[in-house]
Amino acid sequence: MAAVRSLQRQSMAYNYPAAVDRDSDDESNASLPPFSEAGSSRDSRTTVDVSMRSPSPVPSVMSMTSLQGHIYRQEYGRNLNNYSEVYRLPADDEELDRLNHQHLMFIDIMGKYPTCLPDVMRDDVPGETKSVLDLGCGSGAWIMELAREFPNSLAVAVDLVPMQSLSMPDNCRSEVDDINLGLEHFYGDFNVVHARLVSSGIKDYPRLIDQIAHCLRPAGLLDIMEFDFHVYDHMPDGNHRRCDLETSTIAEPWVARWMIFANVAARNAGGDPDAATHLRQWITSHPAFEEVVYQDYWVPVSPHPSFNEFQRRVGSQMRDDILSFLKSGRPLLLGSGVPEAIVDELQLNAEAELRTAARAQYIRCQSVYCRKKVP
Repeated sequence: MAAVRSLQRQSMAYNYPAAVDRDSDDESNASLPPFSEAGSSRDSRTTVDVSMRSPSPVPSVMSMTSLQGHIYRQEYGRNLNNYSEVYRLPADDEELDRLNHQHLMFIDIMGKYPTCLPDVMRDDVPGETKSVLDLGCGSGAWIMELAREFPNSLAVAVDLVPMQSLSMPDNCRSEVDDINLGLEHFYGDFNVVHARLVSSGIKDYPRLIDQIAHCLRPAGLLDIMEFDFHVYDHMPDGNHRRCDLETSTIAEPWVARWMIFANVAARNAGGDPDAATHLRQWITSHPAFEEVVYQDYWVPVSPHPSFNEFQRRVGSQMRDDILSFLKSGRPLLLGSGVPEAIVDELQLNAEAELRTAARAQYIRCQSVYCRKKVP
Protein backbone atom coordinates (compact mmCIF):
# COMPACT_ATOMS: atom_id res chain seq x y z
CA MET A 1 0.00 0.00 0.00
CA ALA A 2 1.43 3.39 -0.93
CA ALA A 3 0.42 6.99 -0.45
CA VAL A 4 1.94 10.19 -1.83
CA ARG A 5 1.44 13.58 -0.23
CA SER A 6 2.82 16.62 -2.00
CA LEU A 7 3.24 19.80 0.06
CA GLN A 8 2.60 22.24 -2.90
CA ARG A 9 27.85 1.37 -0.37
CA GLN A 10 30.27 2.27 -2.50
CA SER A 11 32.50 5.06 -1.21
CA MET A 12 32.63 8.33 -3.08
CA ALA A 13 35.43 10.86 -3.30
CA TYR A 14 35.26 14.61 -3.81
CA ASN A 15 36.35 16.18 -7.06
CA TYR A 16 37.36 19.74 -6.29
CA PRO A 17 37.51 22.49 -8.92
CA ALA A 18 40.85 24.04 -9.75
CA ALA A 19 39.60 27.33 -8.27
CA VAL A 20 37.37 28.84 -5.58
CA ASP A 21 28.00 22.43 -10.86
CA ARG A 22 9.96 10.34 -6.97
CA ASP A 23 11.77 10.76 -9.67
CA SER A 24 15.07 9.04 -9.35
CA ASP A 25 14.74 5.74 -7.50
CA ASP A 26 17.57 3.22 -7.74
CA GLU A 27 16.40 -0.22 -6.68
CA SER A 28 18.84 -1.99 -4.41
CA ASN A 29 20.07 -5.51 -5.02
CA ALA A 30 21.47 -5.77 -1.50
CA SER A 31 20.66 -9.11 0.07
CA LEU A 32 19.03 -9.00 3.49
CA PRO A 33 20.55 -10.68 6.52
CA PRO A 34 18.72 -13.80 7.68
CA PHE A 35 15.79 -13.40 10.03
CA SER A 36 17.17 -15.61 12.80
CA GLU A 37 16.32 -16.04 16.44
CA ALA A 38 18.18 -14.56 19.39
CA GLY A 39 17.50 -12.50 22.46
CA SER A 40 18.44 -10.94 25.77
CA SER A 41 17.58 -7.70 27.55
CA ARG A 42 18.98 -5.02 29.81
CA ASP A 43 17.53 -2.45 32.15
CA SER A 44 18.26 0.84 33.98
CA ARG A 45 17.01 4.42 33.77
CA THR A 46 20.20 5.82 32.24
CA THR A 47 22.50 3.27 30.69
CA VAL A 48 25.90 4.01 29.23
CA ASP A 49 28.72 1.97 27.76
CA VAL A 50 31.64 4.18 26.79
CA SER A 51 33.66 1.37 25.19
CA MET A 52 33.01 -0.52 21.97
CA ARG A 53 30.69 -2.99 23.62
CA SER A 54 29.90 -6.59 22.88
CA PRO A 55 26.50 -7.45 21.33
CA SER A 56 25.01 -8.24 24.76
CA PRO A 57 26.33 -5.54 27.08
CA VAL A 58 26.28 -5.33 30.83
CA PRO A 59 24.91 -1.87 31.70
CA SER A 60 26.90 0.67 33.63
CA VAL A 61 25.30 3.70 35.26
CA MET A 62 27.35 6.90 35.40
CA SER A 63 26.71 10.45 36.59
CA MET A 64 26.16 13.17 34.00
CA THR A 65 29.28 14.96 35.21
CA SER A 66 31.49 11.93 34.61
CA LEU A 67 29.91 11.43 31.20
CA GLN A 68 31.00 14.75 29.72
CA GLY A 69 34.60 13.79 29.00
CA HIS A 70 33.64 10.40 27.66
CA ILE A 71 30.74 11.30 25.39
CA TYR A 72 31.56 14.67 23.82
CA ARG A 73 34.41 16.08 21.77
CA GLN A 74 34.72 19.50 20.15
CA GLU A 75 35.41 19.88 16.44
CA TYR A 76 35.24 23.06 14.39
CA GLY A 77 33.53 24.92 17.22
CA ARG A 78 30.74 22.37 17.81
CA ASN A 79 30.29 19.52 20.30
CA LEU A 80 30.11 16.12 18.60
CA ASN A 81 29.52 12.69 20.09
CA ASN A 82 32.68 10.84 21.07
CA TYR A 83 31.23 7.38 20.43
CA SER A 84 30.92 7.07 16.64
CA GLU A 85 33.11 8.26 13.78
CA VAL A 86 30.24 7.63 11.37
CA TYR A 87 27.68 10.14 12.65
CA ARG A 88 29.28 13.56 12.20
CA LEU A 89 26.55 16.03 13.15
CA PRO A 90 26.73 17.96 16.45
CA ALA A 91 25.14 16.96 19.73
CA ASP A 92 25.05 20.39 21.37
CA ASP A 93 22.26 22.72 22.49
CA GLU A 94 22.07 24.47 19.12
CA GLU A 95 21.52 21.17 17.32
CA LEU A 96 18.99 19.92 19.87
CA ASP A 97 17.04 23.15 19.42
CA ARG A 98 17.01 22.55 15.66
CA LEU A 99 15.72 19.01 16.17
CA ASN A 100 12.96 20.21 18.51
CA HIS A 101 11.71 22.69 15.92
CA GLN A 102 12.07 20.06 13.20
CA HIS A 103 9.90 17.70 15.24
CA LEU A 104 7.11 20.29 15.39
CA MET A 105 7.39 20.79 11.64
CA PHE A 106 7.01 17.06 11.00
CA ILE A 107 3.92 16.94 13.21
CA ASP A 108 2.49 19.77 11.12
CA ILE A 109 3.22 17.83 7.93
CA MET A 110 2.43 14.22 8.77
CA GLY A 111 1.04 14.01 12.29
CA LYS A 112 2.64 12.55 15.41
CA TYR A 113 2.55 8.90 14.40
CA PRO A 114 0.70 6.35 12.21
CA THR A 115 -3.01 6.09 12.91
CA CYS A 116 -2.64 2.46 14.01
CA LEU A 117 -0.18 3.26 16.82
CA PRO A 118 -2.79 3.84 19.56
CA ASP A 119 -4.24 0.39 18.86
CA VAL A 120 -0.78 -1.17 19.11
CA MET A 121 -0.14 0.66 22.39
CA ARG A 122 -3.54 -0.08 23.94
CA ASP A 123 -3.07 -1.41 27.47
CA ASP A 124 -5.21 -4.50 26.90
CA VAL A 125 -2.90 -7.48 27.36
CA PRO A 126 -2.86 -8.76 30.96
CA GLY A 127 0.66 -8.96 32.35
CA GLU A 128 2.27 -7.14 29.40
CA THR A 129 3.74 -3.65 29.60
CA LYS A 130 3.68 -2.01 26.20
CA SER A 131 7.13 -0.75 25.21
CA VAL A 132 8.44 1.78 22.68
CA LEU A 133 11.99 2.08 21.33
CA ASP A 134 13.28 5.25 19.63
CA LEU A 135 16.55 4.68 17.76
CA GLY A 136 18.61 7.83 17.26
CA CYS A 137 16.24 9.82 19.46
CA GLY A 138 18.01 13.18 19.05
CA SER A 139 16.42 15.72 21.37
CA GLY A 140 13.97 13.09 22.61
CA ALA A 141 10.91 15.11 21.61
CA TRP A 142 9.17 12.17 19.87
CA ILE A 143 9.79 9.52 22.54
CA MET A 144 8.90 11.81 25.45
CA GLU A 145 5.58 12.71 23.82
CA LEU A 146 4.82 9.01 23.43
CA ALA A 147 5.78 8.32 27.05
CA ARG A 148 3.42 11.05 28.26
CA GLU A 149 0.58 9.97 26.01
CA PHE A 150 0.89 6.33 27.12
CA PRO A 151 1.90 6.63 30.80
CA ASN A 152 1.57 2.89 31.48
CA SER A 153 4.13 2.07 28.81
CA LEU A 154 7.92 1.82 28.97
CA ALA A 155 9.76 4.18 26.60
CA VAL A 156 13.44 3.67 25.74
CA ALA A 157 15.45 6.33 23.89
CA VAL A 158 18.80 5.37 22.35
CA ASP A 159 21.37 7.78 20.95
CA LEU A 160 25.09 8.49 20.91
CA VAL A 161 24.65 11.04 23.71
CA PRO A 162 22.19 11.06 26.63
CA MET A 163 18.96 13.00 26.43
CA GLN A 164 19.34 16.27 28.28
CA SER A 165 15.72 17.04 29.13
CA LEU A 166 14.88 18.20 32.65
CA SER A 167 11.31 16.95 32.22
CA MET A 168 11.82 13.34 31.19
CA PRO A 169 8.72 11.30 32.10
CA ASP A 170 9.17 8.65 34.79
CA ASN A 171 8.36 5.88 32.31
CA CYS A 172 11.10 6.98 29.88
CA ARG A 173 14.78 6.14 30.04
CA SER A 174 17.76 7.24 27.98
CA GLU A 175 20.48 4.86 26.82
CA VAL A 176 23.80 5.87 25.27
CA ASP A 177 24.78 3.40 22.59
CA ASP A 178 25.90 3.00 18.98
CA ILE A 179 23.17 1.04 17.22
CA ASN A 180 25.69 -0.01 14.57
CA LEU A 181 27.03 -2.42 17.20
CA GLY A 182 23.80 -4.39 17.23
CA LEU A 183 20.42 -4.52 18.96
CA GLU A 184 20.49 -8.12 20.18
CA HIS A 185 19.94 -7.01 23.78
CA PHE A 186 16.53 -5.60 22.73
CA TYR A 187 15.20 -8.64 20.85
CA GLY A 188 11.53 -9.34 21.53
CA ASP A 189 11.07 -6.39 23.89
CA PHE A 190 9.08 -3.75 21.99
CA ASN A 191 5.64 -3.10 20.55
CA VAL A 192 6.79 -0.03 18.60
CA VAL A 193 10.19 0.84 17.12
CA HIS A 194 10.73 4.32 15.69
CA ALA A 195 13.67 5.76 13.74
CA ARG A 196 13.84 9.09 11.92
CA LEU A 197 16.64 10.62 9.86
CA VAL A 198 19.40 8.34 11.13
CA SER A 199 20.79 7.08 7.81
CA SER A 200 23.91 9.25 7.78
CA GLY A 201 25.07 7.42 10.90
CA ILE A 202 24.15 3.87 9.85
CA LYS A 203 26.77 1.59 8.29
CA ASP A 204 24.46 -1.24 7.19
CA TYR A 205 20.82 -0.20 6.88
CA PRO A 206 19.39 -3.59 5.78
CA ARG A 207 21.00 -5.13 8.87
CA LEU A 208 19.38 -2.45 11.02
CA ILE A 209 15.97 -3.26 9.54
CA ASP A 210 16.49 -6.96 10.22
CA GLN A 211 17.48 -6.28 13.81
CA ILE A 212 14.47 -4.02 14.31
CA ALA A 213 12.30 -6.93 13.15
CA HIS A 214 13.81 -9.00 15.96
CA CYS A 215 13.22 -6.23 18.51
CA LEU A 216 9.50 -6.09 17.72
CA ARG A 217 6.95 -8.32 19.38
CA PRO A 218 4.40 -10.05 17.11
CA ALA A 219 1.98 -7.48 15.59
CA GLY A 220 4.42 -4.74 16.61
CA LEU A 221 4.78 -1.52 14.61
CA LEU A 222 7.83 -0.19 12.77
CA ASP A 223 7.69 3.55 12.00
CA ILE A 224 10.70 4.80 10.04
CA MET A 225 11.53 7.83 7.88
CA GLU A 226 14.58 9.07 5.98
CA PHE A 227 15.55 11.69 3.42
CA ASP A 228 18.08 11.18 0.65
CA PHE A 229 20.33 14.26 1.00
CA HIS A 230 19.13 15.62 -2.33
CA VAL A 231 17.04 18.61 -3.40
CA TYR A 232 14.30 18.37 -6.03
CA ASP A 233 13.14 21.06 -8.46
CA HIS A 234 9.44 21.77 -8.86
CA MET A 235 8.55 21.17 -12.51
CA PRO A 236 5.79 22.95 -14.49
CA ASP A 237 3.84 19.69 -14.85
CA GLY A 238 3.75 19.27 -11.06
CA ASN A 239 6.42 16.58 -10.92
CA HIS A 240 9.73 16.75 -9.08
CA ARG A 241 13.18 16.46 -10.66
CA ARG A 242 16.17 15.54 -8.55
CA CYS A 243 19.12 17.93 -8.75
CA ASP A 244 21.95 15.58 -9.66
CA LEU A 245 25.04 17.74 -9.26
CA GLU A 246 28.77 17.26 -8.86
CA THR A 247 31.23 18.38 -6.22
CA SER A 248 33.65 19.35 -9.00
CA THR A 249 31.67 22.55 -9.63
CA ILE A 250 30.95 25.30 -7.11
CA ALA A 251 27.90 27.07 -8.51
CA GLU A 252 24.16 27.46 -8.09
CA PRO A 253 21.74 25.95 -7.21
CA TRP A 254 23.39 26.41 -3.83
CA VAL A 255 21.19 24.47 -1.40
CA ALA A 256 21.17 21.49 -3.76
CA ARG A 257 24.94 21.80 -4.20
CA TRP A 258 25.51 21.87 -0.44
CA MET A 259 23.35 18.74 -0.03
CA ILE A 260 25.48 16.88 -2.56
CA PHE A 261 28.59 17.72 -0.54
CA ALA A 262 26.84 16.52 2.63
CA ASN A 263 25.76 13.31 0.89
CA VAL A 264 29.32 12.53 -0.20
CA ALA A 265 30.76 13.43 3.21
CA ALA A 266 28.29 11.14 5.01
CA ARG A 267 29.17 8.28 2.66
CA ASN A 268 32.88 8.84 3.15
CA ALA A 269 32.34 8.68 6.93
CA GLY A 270 30.69 5.27 6.54
CA GLY A 271 27.00 6.22 6.63
CA ASP A 272 24.24 5.44 4.14
CA PRO A 273 22.66 8.77 3.13
CA ASP A 274 20.88 7.12 0.18
CA ALA A 275 18.99 4.65 2.37
CA ALA A 276 15.73 6.54 1.85
CA THR A 277 15.76 5.53 -1.82
CA HIS A 278 15.73 1.83 -0.89
CA LEU A 279 13.68 1.93 2.31
CA ARG A 280 10.43 0.74 0.75
CA GLN A 281 12.05 -2.19 -1.08
CA TRP A 282 14.09 -3.32 1.91
CA ILE A 283 11.07 -3.41 4.22
CA THR A 284 8.58 -4.80 1.70
CA SER A 285 10.92 -7.69 0.88
CA HIS A 286 11.68 -8.54 4.50
CA PRO A 287 9.91 -11.76 5.55
CA ALA A 288 8.98 -10.47 9.00
CA PHE A 289 6.79 -7.55 7.88
CA GLU A 290 3.29 -7.11 6.49
CA GLU A 291 0.76 -4.28 5.99
CA VAL A 292 3.53 -2.06 4.62
CA VAL A 293 2.49 1.55 4.02
CA TYR A 294 4.83 3.83 2.07
CA GLN A 295 4.47 7.61 1.92
CA ASP A 296 6.33 10.35 0.06
CA TYR A 297 6.38 13.82 1.62
CA TRP A 298 7.60 16.63 -0.65
CA VAL A 299 8.60 19.39 1.76
CA PRO A 300 9.30 22.89 0.34
CA VAL A 301 12.76 24.18 1.21
CA SER A 302 11.52 27.79 1.37
CA PRO A 303 8.28 29.81 1.06
CA HIS A 304 8.49 30.32 -2.71
CA PRO A 305 5.79 32.73 -4.04
CA SER A 306 4.37 30.04 -6.34
CA PHE A 307 3.44 27.79 -3.40
CA ASN A 308 0.06 27.78 -1.66
CA GLU A 309 -0.43 29.07 1.88
CA PHE A 310 0.25 25.75 3.61
CA GLN A 311 3.33 25.11 1.49
CA ARG A 312 4.68 28.57 2.28
CA ARG A 313 4.14 28.03 6.00
CA VAL A 314 5.90 24.68 5.93
CA GLY A 315 8.53 26.15 3.60
CA SER A 316 9.31 28.79 6.21
CA GLN A 317 9.81 26.06 8.82
CA MET A 318 12.02 23.99 6.53
CA ARG A 319 14.01 27.06 5.52
CA ASP A 320 14.82 27.74 9.17
CA ASP A 321 15.72 24.08 9.67
CA ILE A 322 18.09 24.06 6.70
CA LEU A 323 19.67 27.38 7.73
CA SER A 324 20.56 25.73 11.03
CA PHE A 325 21.54 22.50 9.27
CA LEU A 326 24.07 24.41 7.15
CA LYS A 327 25.84 25.33 10.39
CA SER A 328 25.47 21.86 11.90
CA GLY A 329 26.94 20.32 8.78
CA ARG A 330 30.22 22.23 8.93
CA PRO A 331 32.02 19.54 11.00
CA LEU A 332 30.76 16.91 8.54
CA LEU A 333 32.09 18.75 5.48
CA LEU A 334 35.28 20.11 7.03
CA GLY A 335 36.09 16.78 8.66
CA SER A 336 35.79 15.04 5.31
CA GLY A 337 38.44 17.28 3.78
CA VAL A 338 36.41 19.98 2.04
CA PRO A 339 38.48 23.20 2.22
CA GLU A 340 37.06 25.81 4.58
CA ALA A 341 36.89 28.39 1.79
CA ILE A 342 34.59 26.12 -0.22
CA VAL A 343 32.43 25.31 2.83
CA ASP A 344 32.09 29.05 3.51
CA GLU A 345 31.16 29.80 -0.10
CA LEU A 346 28.58 27.03 -0.23
CA GLN A 347 27.04 28.06 3.08
CA LEU A 348 26.94 31.80 2.34
CA ASN A 349 25.25 31.35 -1.03
CA ALA A 350 22.86 28.66 0.21
CA GLU A 351 21.77 30.97 3.03
CA ALA A 352 21.06 33.77 0.56
CA GLU A 353 19.14 31.41 -1.73
CA LEU A 354 16.97 30.28 1.18
CA ARG A 355 16.32 33.74 2.61
CA THR A 356 15.18 35.09 -0.75
CA ALA A 357 13.10 31.96 -1.50
CA ALA A 358 14.74 32.08 -4.91
CA ARG A 359 13.85 28.57 -6.05
CA ALA A 360 10.76 26.36 -5.95
CA GLN A 361 12.42 23.26 -4.53
CA TYR A 362 11.67 20.36 -2.22
CA ILE A 363 13.25 17.95 0.20
CA ARG A 364 11.87 14.42 -0.22
CA CYS A 365 11.07 12.56 3.00
CA GLN A 366 10.29 8.87 2.51
CA SER A 367 8.32 7.14 5.24
CA VAL A 368 7.41 3.51 5.81
CA TYR A 369 5.37 1.95 8.56
CA CYS A 370 4.39 -1.68 8.85
CA ARG A 371 3.45 -4.45 11.26
CA LYS A 372 5.42 -7.50 12.29
CA LYS A 373 3.73 -10.71 11.27
CA VAL A 374 2.11 -12.87 13.92
CA PRO A 375 3.43 -16.45 13.73
